[in-house]
Amino acid sequence: MAIDDLLDEHEQSERVRTWLRKNGAGIIGGVVLGIGAIAGWQWWQKEQVGKLADANVRYEAVSRSLQSKNLDEAAKEVAALGGGKAGIYADLASLELAKAQVEAGKSEDAIKTLRALKVEGEFKTLIDQRIARLLIETGKPQDAATLLGAADDSSGLEIRGDALIAQGKRDEARDLYTQALAKLDVAAPQRRLLETKLMDAGGTVADPAAEKN
Repeated sequence: MAIDDLLDEHEQSERVRTWLRKNGAGIIGGVVLGIGAIAGWQWWQKEQVGKLADANVRYEAVSRSLQSKNLDEAAKEVAALGGGKAGIYADLASLELAKAQVEAGKSEDAIKTLRALKVEGEFKTLIDQRIARLLIETGKPQDAATLLGAADDSSGLEIRGDALIAQGKRDEARDLYTQALAKLDVAAPQRRLLETKLMDAGGTVADPAAEKN
């Protein structure tokens, strides 16, 4: 090998050493960070799986307590579920608890259980409507009306009408029942009940085809 070639190799190796001295720490740090990120991701996944497993165990505990009619114990388990990743289990457990509380004649407790749910969108609308019905049943129709505000879907209008009936405001309730009926599908199973409410409020049931015009 020629001396010039050796000098070139030496020069090249020196350049590599110099570059590594300047950038080596960054490269090593990047590798460490990469390894750390992978390890962190794996740890996070294990944590989530662990939380879900724990939530499932607590949900099963709620179910067992409800089956044995121990509502107080079920309520404690629901509170322990909390939210976060266990949200779906917490929501289901809360709904089952509220149903059991209503069946046991504990509507006030059911209202508290439903109010504690952290929900949004259409699910919140359904929960609010259920709470409103319970408020009417427990003698708080004004609270029910306040909760629903200006809800203008068929169910919302019907419940607002129920609240007005409970307050002796038949004329106003009749108007809301009429609006609710106009928005309800002809084949809806709850239509017959709504028609009965409208007639009891002094209204008349129009022909479905006429309601759409």
